[in-house]
Amino acid sequence: MQGAKCKVRGISFFVFVGILLLLVADVMGQFGDRRGGRRFGGRREIVPMERDIFPGNVFTFCRAQYTMGGGWGRAGRGGWATDYPEADENFSLRLSQITTLNINRTEEGQFQHAIVQLDEDELFKYPFLYMCNVHRMQLTGSEQVGLRSYLLRGGFMMVDDFWGDEGWENWVYEIEQVFSPGEYPMVEIPLDHEIFHIVFDLDEVPQVPGIHSWGGPGVSYEIRWRYDHFGNKARCWGIFDHSGRLMVVAIHNTDLGDGWEREGVDIDYFKEYSAPKAYPMGINIVVYAMTH
Repeated sequence: MQGAKCKVRGISFFVFVGILLLLVADVMGQFGDRRGGRRFGGRREIVPMERDIFPGNVFTFCRAQYTMGGGWGRAGRGGWATDYPEADENFSLRLSQITTLNINRTEEGQFQHAIVQLDEDELFKYPFLYMCNVHRMQLTGSEQVGLRSYLLRGGFMMVDDFWGDEGWENWVYEIEQVFSPGEYPMVEIPLDHEIFHIVFDLDEVPQVPGIHSWGGPGVSYEIRWRYDHFGNKARCWGIFDHSGRLMVVAIHNTDLGDGWEREGVDIDYFKEYSAPKAYPMGINIVVYAMTH
């Protein structure tokens, strides 16, 4: 991918775990002769281990279904299902190609993804949650309670594709129904934070416009929104718990999901946004979430 440098350090955690497992197995194997184990050339016989041998040892891209003004819905501006399912499927594919994360698949090899409501127990099966297009999100009381419990019990949420003054104001209002103002403050994440460097080295918060709202050369923000109070630059915000664990990453004024969904629509869009910006930032966020 152009525009972002991929580093081995970002996946060293998985290499370390693999080496550790092999070392433990090797030590146990030293006693093979005494217990009837077979050994070859002075070493034990190694049993091949499949990546799926441990139940639940897979990553599933999970999307939040939330209540919107006007009721449930998938269509129209502000829908929770914007870019679904192509964004979820394409991102899972790229994540499997670039990292060592074991991605959930069907027996036929298709990537599995999930949709959960914020007030159902199913939510707690997934350590990573993706939420998008929160301009018209209106969480119910039970959704607020469910999301709060999910985040404080160790869940991680990524918020994407909300633009301009309207998107920001609604997001702030809704998250303050989950965490009261000042309880878990939302702060801007600096560019030297690990989340910008764990797999790909990024020197900016990537701004990715939706392909149909692209303002043309030199204009990377979506021109249909108002930017009177909060500006049109992409900014990355985080919410940390009291122990310093990052619970929420919200990127304002960017649409990473469209970069994933539309990667095959226009080669220029792919080269300018999908490959160097949308995928690197998304992959960094997921790997960080799954290793911290």
